[in-house]
Amino acid sequence: MANIKSKVVVSQEGSGAPQGINRRDFLSLTTMAGVSLMAAPLLSMGAPARSEKPKKGENKMNTRKLGNLEVSEIGLGCMNMTGNYNPPANHQESIQTIRKAFESGVTFFDTAEVYGPYIDEKLVGEALEPFRNQVKIATKFGFAIDGTVGLDSRPERIKKVVEESLKRLRTDHIDLYYQHRVDPNVPVEEVAGAIKELIQQGKLLHFGLSEASAKTIRRAHAVQPLTAVQSEYSLWTRNVELNGVLDTCEELGVGFVPWSPLGAGFLTGKYDTKTKFDEKSDFRAGFPRYSKEFLPLNMPIIEWLKGYAIKKNATPSQIALAWLLAKSPSIVPIPGTRYQTHLMENLAAQNIQLSKEDVQEIETCFSKYPVYGDRMGEAHMSSIDYTF
Repeated sequence: MANIKSKVVVSQEGSGAPQGINRRDFLSLTTMAGVSLMAAPLLSMGAPARSEKPKKGENKMNTRKLGNLEVSEIGLGCMNMTGNYNPPANHQESIQTIRKAFESGVTFFDTAEVYGPYIDEKLVGEALEPFRNQVKIATKFGFAIDGTVGLDSRPERIKKVVEESLKRLRTDHIDLYYQHRVDPNVPVEEVAGAIKELIQQGKLLHFGLSEASAKTIRRAHAVQPLTAVQSEYSLWTRNVELNGVLDTCEELGVGFVPWSPLGAGFLTGKYDTKTKFDEKSDFRAGFPRYSKEFLPLNMPIIEWLKGYAIKKNATPSQIALAWLLAKSPSIVPIPGTRYQTHLMENLAAQNIQLSKEDVQEIETCFSKYPVYGDRMGEAHMSSIDYTF
C-alpha cells in the first residue's frame, strides 16, 4: 500500500474548556468531538458488493449491514435540524425532510438526547411515527445535561434516560443505542452490562459506542457485542485509519458509522473565505479549520475536489460520500441536512461507483494538501477516548 504522509498544523488533542464557551451554548450546539489527521495509509477496497439492488417504488436505496442490523447504505443525521450549525430549522420543514428521506429509501436515522437538548429526539419521533417499524432509529446517551459539561454513564442513569428517550421517540424500542462519549469515571464494562440488561428486556436492540478507542471497543464488546461504532470520518478527518478503530471494528465484525462525513459542510464546496458563521448559533465559528487564519489555507483541498467531481459528473459532496462507501461494505455514513435538495444530492452518491484506482487517486491527491487547524475546539475535543 502506498504510504501517504499527512500534515495537521496544530496540536492533535486539546484538553479543558476554552474561554467563551458556556454550558448553555455547549448543550445547544451539542457535543461532537474528536481529533483528526488529514491522510493515512490507504485502506481502499474499491466499490464493495451491495447487499441488495435498488428497488423500484418506495425504497430506492441499497442496504448494508452494521453487524446484523440492516440499514440503508446512507443514513440521515438529524442533529442540525434543531440547531448546532445554524439556528433551529422550521419544525414542519424538518418533518418533511425526514419523511422525504424515508420516501426515498432511507431507513437509518440518527439523533441523541443532547441535541437540543431533547428537542431533536421529539422531532425524529414525531416524523417517523407513521412508519416506525419500517425504519431504524439510533440515539445516544452519556452527557450529564445538568448544567455542567460533564459525562454521566452510570448504569442507574442509563436505565432512567432510556425511558425518557423512548417516550420522546414515541416507540417501545430503540434500534441502536450509543454511548455518546466514553465516561472515564464509569468502567465501560458496567455500561455494557446495563445495556445488556436493557436488550434482554427488549427496550434496546443493539449497542454502539461513539468516539471510542480500539481498547474501549474491545472491552465493551466482550460484555455485550457491539453493532456499530460512530466516529467522525471523512476525506479530511481520517484519524480512525491510524488509531486502530477501523481495524478493530473490521476484526470484530462491528459496523462503522462516520458522522460529519462531509467535514461539517466544508467538503460540500459551498463555503469560501467570505463565509461567516454566527458565534451564537453555529459552533463552526469556533472550529480552528474554519478560522480566518486557517480557512484560506484549506481552500486548495476543496478546489481540487470540485475539479475531480466535475470529471466524475458529480458534486463534491457525492464524491466525499462515495469515497466512504467504497472504503468498506460495513461503513454507513450519516450526512446531516435540513434541506430536501441537499438530501437528494447526498443520496445520489450511492450511484457513483469508485474503483480501487479511483480511491487511490483521490487519496494520493488529497495527501498533497495539508489540513490546517484542529477540527473542533478544546471543549469538544477534551471528551475523546483516544489520543489521536
